[in-house]
Amino acid sequence: LPPLRTLGSAVLSVLVVGMGASIGREGAPKQAGAVVANVLSDKGAFSDEQRRLLVACGAGAGMAAAYGVPLGGALFALEVMRGVLALRMVLPALLTSLIATAVSWVALPDAPTYLIPQYLNSASIISWALLAGPIAGVASVGYVRMIAWADRNKPKGWRRVLAPVLALGVLGLLSISFPQLLGNGKDIAQLAFVGRVTPVLLLALLFLKPAATGLCLGSGVPGGLFTPSLTFGALLGGVLGHAWSWLWPGVPPGLCAVIGAAAIVAATTQGPISTVVLMMELTGRDRSFIVPLLLAVTTSTLVARTIEPRSIYDARLTKEQIEARQRARDPLPPHS
Repeated sequence: LPPLRTLGSAVLSVLVVGMGASIGREGAPKQAGAVVANVLSDKGAFSDEQRRLLVACGAGAGMAAAYGVPLGGALFALEVMRGVLALRMVLPALLTSLIATAVSWVALPDAPTYLIPQYLNSASIISWALLAGPIAGVASVGYVRMIAWADRNKPKGWRRVLAPVLALGVLGLLSISFPQLLGNGKDIAQLAFVGRVTPVLLLALLFLKPAATGLCLGSGVPGGLFTPSLTFGALLGGVLGHAWSWLWPGVPPGLCAVIGAAAIVAATTQGPISTVVLMMELTGRDRSFIVPLLLAVTTSTLVARTIEPRSIYDARLTKEQIEARQRARDPLPPHS
């Protein structure tokens, strides 16, 4: 990780997210945490294995600090960033995420990111989750491939200066009719989680919001993808929830949005365990809807992994980088 270039990208991502770019705000703290870990690895002359773990822990700590999710950030570091859930890695991941979150609470509120009511399980929502999970898995494949295409086709040369201006200008024009397109999507996800978005608007944003994220990313705008992915899932879950209510009335569309968000995040990150914990920490809820949540997350990840083995982060890597990451996950035995 080149320190100055990575930190510069992190600072720029903060600015463009504040300007309204449809991209995630967790990119900056993740990059900063990874750079600090990388520099400390140089200072300590650590091995490649230790460096990979510390950089993943640094990125997870940035995630934890941005959203106030110490346990979810630790699991995200291991399952998604490092790609390995091993007992020997748990302690450093937990420690770094806990310290980062505790420090962030000095300036940020210690409260759930999303406030939702006490949703309860029912036969209807469990049946819905069994059907919605595979749909979310297929949708996540399209989303990951769109992100991969946008990232591969970033402008080069002098177009790198012009493209973001044009992309953000188009986004600004679209936001006159759809102001929900601005920002990382947290506000519209919150409204979807409590069932306060009309079906027509949910359906329109289901296509427009991912397109806005792809437009920003493809123009070279730096930023994260966690919240945009979560928002896409919330919109998809809300649309499917309203459709299901015509067949089996009584299912809260807000609960469907929560479960849909988890299903998409799990499938796009290929991290079902960390996603379940993240959703519990982000909403401040634990067992009230755990059964349909687990069903949707499991089935969506299984379907997505069968069709597209890359996560939303792997999709932005070159073929050589993916092969190097796979070797880091599954090193050969000493005598092979």
